Amino acid sequence: MSKAYVFTRNGGPEVEALVDRDMPTPGPGELLVAVRAAGVNPVDWKLRKGYTRPGSVPQPFPTVFGSEAAGVVEAIGPGVGGFAIGDEVFGNPVAGGYAEHTLLPVAVTAHKPAGISFADAAVLPVAAATAYDGVRQLGLAPGATLLVTGAGGGVGSAAVQLAQHAGVRVIGVASASKKAFVESLGAVHVEPGGGLADRVRALAPGGIDAVFDLAGGDTLREAALLLADPAALISAGDKQLVAELGGAPVERARTAAVLVAVAGLVVAGALRTHVTGTYPLSAAGEALRAVEDGHALGKTVIEVTV
Repeated sequence: MSKAYVFTRNGGPEVEALVDRDMPTPGPGELLVAVRAAGVNPVDWKLRKGYTRPGSVPQPFPTVFGSEAAGVVEAIGPGVGGFAIGDEVFGNPVAGGYAEHTLLPVAVTAHKPAGISFADAAVLPVAAATAYDGVRQLGLAPGATLLVTGAGGGVGSAAVQLAQHAGVRVIGVASASKKAFVESLGAVHVEPGGGLADRVRALAPGGIDAVFDLAGGDTLREAALLLADPAALISAGDKQLVAELGGAPVERARTAAVLVAVAGLVVAGALRTHVTGTYPLSAAGEALRAVEDGHALGKTVIEVTV
């Protein structure tokens, strides 16, 4: 048997539970991985509440939480090459990472570099990879100015760093409580709320070249006012609204090559994961509350002890 943190139906925290389940069996193109760490993301609680990804197949209940994990290969499915039992890996699970064991598809799995901890590797497949895809999608030239909303979160903090690594000036939108954190990343901090566009204009009289949104809602609406060309507006926070405003959702690559690239940036020191909260699997609910309440800085991780 193997423990996993699940939701038994759509709803609030009351539908969550830590359960015992049969050991997963890897199918073609899959790896059975003993999880050492799993990243916690807003999409985790959104799925519990009933959100479905466009084009996705609904998972049967109980559903294991988590869409990014790192661990050690314990078994290999048919047709898998390039991996061996005992390899340290990270990637996007087939069905849930808040668990002692999970299945990783080799198409979105990479070897963990020796210089990266399991906790750091576990937060790369969703947050850092989304930031990487979005910054590449914008394709800003050095010297351009980028506005990042939700700059204090996992994707936002990675986007700030990756844009700066490309020579782009960044203004980060985040609550007052996250000001010091956003400024530690090298961004200029600005608070959200009414009058956001005017505050940003005061900080960037030369204008904003692009917006990378991770907040959605009213923050996205006001940020869009800063752009002459709505094509320079992308969002991973509100895909429907960004389309209505003339922008586009972040185009996710979801490949092992992207995972290799972001891990390389961590090794090179160009990207820090900023894991600011760690919880054992037995306290997975507390980890999820920290993210769901919107107060978490950087990334939150569930660590699974051997």
